[in-house]
Amino acid sequence: MKKIAVIAVGGNALASEGDGTSIMDQAAAAARTAQYVIDVAAAGWQVVLTHGNGPQVGYILRRSEIAANEVPVVPMDYATADTQGAIGVMFQRSFLNELRRRGLKNPVATVVTQVEVDPDDGAFANPTKPIGSIMKREIAEDLAAKNGWSLMEEAGRGWRRCVASPQPKRVVETGTVSNLLDSGHIVIACGGGGIPVVSDNDGNLSGREAVIDKDLASSLLARELRAERLLIATAVPQVAINFGKPDVQWLSRLTLSEAGRFMDEGHFGKGSMGPKVAAVMDYVAACDGEGVITDIEHMGLAIEGKAGTRIVRG
Repeated sequence: MKKIAVIAVGGNALASEGDGTSIMDQAAAAARTAQYVIDVAAAGWQVVLTHGNGPQVGYILRRSEIAANEVPVVPMDYATADTQGAIGVMFQRSFLNELRRRGLKNPVATVVTQVEVDPDDGAFANPTKPIGSIMKREIAEDLAAKNGWSLMEEAGRGWRRCVASPQPKRVVETGTVSNLLDSGHIVIACGGGGIPVVSDNDGNLSGREAVIDKDLASSLLARELRAERLLIATAVPQVAINFGKPDVQWLSRLTLSEAGRFMDEGHFGKGSMGPKVAAVMDYVAACDGEGVITDIEHMGLAIEGKAGTRIVRG
């Protein structure tokens, strides 16, 4: 029986540092990423790929702002859905091309994925996630008045819209993802952390203006699928303590208790490695599998415990 691996990639999978950000540039970056993802599938794993969408959703919102006098502004949930489809197509094509090159015939599918959040999550009362372009104050305030936005100042550079970042509670399409895995598909899901939705007393879903952390949503999906591995790709090959200092120490294995201690000691930055380690810890605490953090190039080796940082129960 094949084992399930949920692989979460961020913006560097679509826009490598120093490279362009056009649609063709992103497609080329997806093709580079595909070879490493297919390494995992070729080793016998059932693969679910999740991905970020920060730059891409920002582009959609910027276009919407520019065209605000001509067409209605795009709501956040629909912008996320747009990116799930567009980025999904980039990865689907890249996966199919890489599979064909290797003589493999796995089908590939993208699932437009909704993630339920709690309407009473405290994040909605305190939006902190900046999105979209940086604007002059008067422009930002005018758009905020028209569209009911919250605003935040960005370190003296200007003003941006900000939205809530609530905790994910349930991946609505987990059953669909599971069925596709059972039929041999490589699946792309939970793009951008998923489309945020809330449920009313009758179970009806409606969208919310919010951004769900991609790594937390990936961790939740891995738990719901009872996956044997959760791999979160980042810019470095391993997790480190004292990162950026002369006494930096790269780590190949961490227990939950060790990871928690290093987190409390402030070794993992809140805006960088911290959320990734926290997402893996949530998964490992709930499942029998292992969490792995590494860079994209080492995913194939790391999934087998030969590279990266493994986080285990004990």
